[in-house]
Amino acid sequence: MTDPIADFLTRIRNAVKANHKVVEAPGSKMKQAITEILHEQGYILAYKFGTDEKGHPNIKIALKYHPETKIPAIKNLKRVSRPGLRQYAGVDEMPRVLNGLGIAIVSTSKGVMTDKEARRENVGGEVLCYIY
Repeated sequence: MTDPIADFLTRIRNAVKANHKVVEAPGSKMKQAITEILHEQGYILAYKFGTDEKGHPNIKIALKYHPETKIPAIKNLKRVSRPGLRQYAGVDEMPRVLNGLGIAIVSTSKGVMTDKEARRENVGGEVLCYIY
């Protein structure tokens, strides 16, 4: 696998489209940071970091749906920067997803954060993905 972040986002995207309640994926520090941001921003219900029977880290994510209409909280996930073409943005060119309704997850020198936090901290970095 050449792009584990894209694989992680694709697992979440496919689970949402299939109306699954829980999705499981291999874990890493970057994926844990992305999962925590998704939880803080209200796109997922809960998450649990653990290990499988071989001792490899994994992440279980409980997806969030509207209680009456069953519409998922995550409408779209889009990978922006990839191994073949890295996308970087300075604090001045930081993207605004759906005019501020969505989030962009950015990997900065101060850690992984949303586009709003990166503007507040006055740092740029690699734009990992858009979520809305």
